[in-house]
Amino acid sequence: MSGTPHSLTLSTGTPIPTLGLGTWQSAPDVVGAAVKAAIKAGYRLIDTATCYQNEEAIGTAIQELIKEGVVKREELFITTKAWTNELAPGKLESALEESLKRLKTDYVDLYLAHMPTAFNDDMTEKIAVSVEEIWKQFDAIHKKGLAKAVGVSNWNEKQIKKALDLNLTPVHVSQVELHLYFPQNEHVAFCKKHNIIVTSYATLGSPGRVDFQLPNGGKLEWAPAPQDMEDQSVKDLAAKHGKTPAQILLRHTLQRGLTMIPKSTNEARIQENHDIFDFQLTHDDMAKLQGTQVLQRLFLQDFMEGHPEDAFADERVKK
Repeated sequence: MSGTPHSLTLSTGTPIPTLGLGTWQSAPDVVGAAVKAAIKAGYRLIDTATCYQNEEAIGTAIQELIKEGVVKREELFITTKAWTNELAPGKLESALEESLKRLKTDYVDLYLAHMPTAFNDDMTEKIAVSVEEIWKQFDAIHKKGLAKAVGVSNWNEKQIKKALDLNLTPVHVSQVELHLYFPQNEHVAFCKKHNIIVTSYATLGSPGRVDFQLPNGGKLEWAPAPQDMEDQSVKDLAAKHGKTPAQILLRHTLQRGLTMIPKSTNEARIQENHDIFDFQLTHDDMAKLQGTQVLQRLFLQDFMEGHPEDAFADERVKK
């Protein structure tokens, strides 16, 4: 459909797909099939992270598709993220090199600081490293060509501004929780002002977060929260356009000029999430969705509390 972008342009001048496959909670034994299904369905962005513990399976799946002639490496956009222990002084480059080995590639298209907070390996000790010092490490690995673009995740605007004020490699992408019930309007406006692409995670309201298991098998306690896909306006627009509530939420995010990485390991749902380029929400449709009165952050990243670089400290005070 005319006017429907399949990619946006980073400040580096290279394109970033507007829709990617998220892989949080996608176990190694299922993520390979999901990646293959996504790429065959037309996805070109695959998003992972060290702490997802699935980089190796993703790298294997991608290599198999390349060997089969389904896709070329240069047609893909691979994102991974450095976890908190990898943000400690002197650790970032070697951490990225290990990710590259697991992903079986010489470079990633985007490398993100998963959080603004550095910890020791088992996260029992907070390391008081400033966001400026963290960003200096990202500047170095970008200049070495190990990552074509660099960015941040779960950073607030003040922290991003501190990185920008260093006048080093700019922040290319900010990946944040962003959905109908947490639209991040101020963050989006800030990023657009500074030519930073915003990537939404939890675009569908993260209904699967309640199934999350810690490495030790334990589960987290989640506060009750309204479900974006159950919103009456979303349901009404789904009926109007002959689409699913998920497709309405994804299309809404797309038309806000953002990128997104919905997670699924279900082949039919992976295809469904991709089928958002053949219709358009009207101005009135968008206004109806943007008129929601619900404001609900789902991921407060409580482990950051007390860290000098806690991105959400102000929100904790308000609560």
